[in-house]
Amino acid sequence: MASRTTRPGPATGTRDGSRRRRLPMRLLLPSLVLVALMAMLMLRGYVHSEILADHRVQPPAATDRVPEQILKGGPVIDTRSGRTTSLRVPDHRLVLTFDDGPDPVWTPRVLDVLKEHDAHAVFFVTGTMTSRYPDLVKRMVDEGHEVGLHTFNHPDLSYQSKQRIDWELSQNQLAISGAAGIRTSLFRPPYSSFAHAMDNKSWPVTDYIGARGYITVVNNTDSEDWQRPGVDEIIRRATPPDGKGAIVLMHDSGGDRSQTVAALDRFLPDLKAQGYEFDSLTEALDAPSAHTQVTGLDRWKGKAWVFLVQASERITDVLVVGLAVIGFLVISRFVLMLLLSSIHARRVRRRDFSWGPPVTEPVSVLVPAYNEAKCIENTVRSLMASEHPIEVVVVDDGSGDGTARIVEAMGLPNVRVVRQLNAGKPAALNRGLANARYDIVVMMDGDTVFEPATVRELVQPFGDPSVGAVAGNAKVGNRDSLIGAWQHIEYVMGFNLDRRMYDILRCMPTIPGAVGAFRRSALERVGGMSDDTLAEDTDITMAMHRDGWRVVYAENARAWTEAPETVQQLWSQRYRWSYGTMQAIWKHRKALVERGPSGRFGRVGLPLVSLFMVLAPLLAPLIDVFLLYGIVFGPTQKTIGAWLGVLAIQAVCAAYAFRLDRERMTHLISLPLQQILYRQLMYVVLLQSWITALTGGRLRWQKLRRTGVVEAPGGGVPRPRAPHDGADQRPVG
Repeated sequence: MASRTTRPGPATGTRDGSRRRRLPMRLLLPSLVLVALMAMLMLRGYVHSEILADHRVQPPAATDRVPEQILKGGPVIDTRSGRTTSLRVPDHRLVLTFDDGPDPVWTPRVLDVLKEHDAHAVFFVTGTMTSRYPDLVKRMVDEGHEVGLHTFNHPDLSYQSKQRIDWELSQNQLAISGAAGIRTSLFRPPYSSFAHAMDNKSWPVTDYIGARGYITVVNNTDSEDWQRPGVDEIIRRATPPDGKGAIVLMHDSGGDRSQTVAALDRFLPDLKAQGYEFDSLTEALDAPSAHTQVTGLDRWKGKAWVFLVQASERITDVLVVGLAVIGFLVISRFVLMLLLSSIHARRVRRRDFSWGPPVTEPVSVLVPAYNEAKCIENTVRSLMASEHPIEVVVVDDGSGDGTARIVEAMGLPNVRVVRQLNAGKPAALNRGLANARYDIVVMMDGDTVFEPATVRELVQPFGDPSVGAVAGNAKVGNRDSLIGAWQHIEYVMGFNLDRRMYDILRCMPTIPGAVGAFRRSALERVGGMSDDTLAEDTDITMAMHRDGWRVVYAENARAWTEAPETVQQLWSQRYRWSYGTMQAIWKHRKALVERGPSGRFGRVGLPLVSLFMVLAPLLAPLIDVFLLYGIVFGPTQKTIGAWLGVLAIQAVCAAYAFRLDRERMTHLISLPLQQILYRQLMYVVLLQSWITALTGGRLRWQKLRRTGVVEAPGGGVPRPRAPHDGADQRPVG
């Protein structure tokens, strides 16, 4: 294994002279991406009235504090500059008003009818809908209609504080400014009615809003179109008596408005024939326009707001698609694993199952080792207990801790040490292959121990002459910590169920470096181990498939490996794995268009590996992002139910995998926590791997610190952990 000096992360000085570590970019960048996604979801929730929405409606109250001229006055209320006046629309003039829009379906149809009959109207738009559909508001203004504020989130303002009222108005104006480049002085309160319905709760709000420079517009003719009473009834209710002028309340949003559109198409020409004019409010009152142009910084603020809302809508749509994709991938993978792994287990466990004639000839076991002084003795002694005849070739890859001397000092028969300058794991394996005596070669890591039956079980599939490589069953030996338990679940559930599935599909992507076997002739045909990627085990496996060899899984060939014990070490390992897998996929991409065995692997194996090992883990955090969003903003019960459903499917798969491997179920207690926390770590790893790949960076091997505590079940008592201090880092010789 190629060495790498681990450099400390970036640090900055502090006043007391100490060094303050900065957050590594590998953590900072994914964290920023997650924060940005959550911010987009929050913004979407805000403009969809899922956040800060208040749907309470004030019941009627007393009216003794409402001025008489307001209660008996017209529907236009002006309390600006200390005035308390109301206005009515002149006779034979109708001001059609539409609330709660714009709506992407019904507002364009309303505008089309108004344009066809040369009529103007007033649209009281909400900030939420304006932010989402700014082009419709711009069309309103461009076609001569007036727009007015209807608050941002449509709350009953009599329940709100002055600060919240100001916020509702300013956000509503901001959205209109961004959409159409104007400000408006018209306002209609949500849930408003006629002027005589003003009471002691709503009047102070109207008075305050007037002080902020707005004219309040209620109505004196209600079509009640929201009830969908029928076209004839809408027309009857919207028609004022005796040629009176009126402000007519209609809606262009909030549900099916087909009756409203149909009623307008008859209402407009009929009343025009009776001498009515359909004007905007200021046209009907012969007053200056309610619109003023917005320029400069305010205009750009509005545009920025609309841009962010539109971005949040698009990003959220993409996230929803991503969630659907990851949901499909997760379910599909679990279904395939359960189905195909059960087929695999039944097939290889039949009493009459055989790979072919028993393989009894000796095999060569290659052990590449770089600074494995703590582990190498356990590794070699476990091989000496093998039930199958073997020779052991330990390739010391320039170790500085006396690894080679430890093996030589053991003085064991059939164990040879080959020394080389540090050149990396692929070079060490190729050196071992050149020194191997036998036609079947077993490869393992220097921190792994075999059971006595492992080599025998691993080489039996070579009784089938079409088999070129065999993957063993790698298991976590140090599972006593939480991180170790999580990796134990991952190895049993993910790796081994996956290998059963890929075995049936004949597209096994990886022979694990901890326990694998190869035909020497097959290795030589594909050029031996390559250092083109950081995942040489995945690279060689894909090369074997493309060369026409069958790669299978031997479930009883168990090897016990020491998994990383800290988050930093786990991150380093998985970063290398994921980046190396991407490199291998890219290296063998031509298999997609080739014929024969290579093409079959390219069109079956590569897509499955890309979907299940690269894309799915990258998208998996979306499950947790939407879980958090759903818990906070709803629908909470459905969200939790969906998440628990996915977890239940995972638990079933995990339990089945543990049963197949005859493992105790107690470790599955930590499965829910693993799914929440472990997924984020894998997301960080994969995102960094993508960034490294896209930027053309090159990740090198990173040596993990080992403790040497792993032994096969039934072996000797594990040695106590050595203290992590400077003393245990010194070379032996």
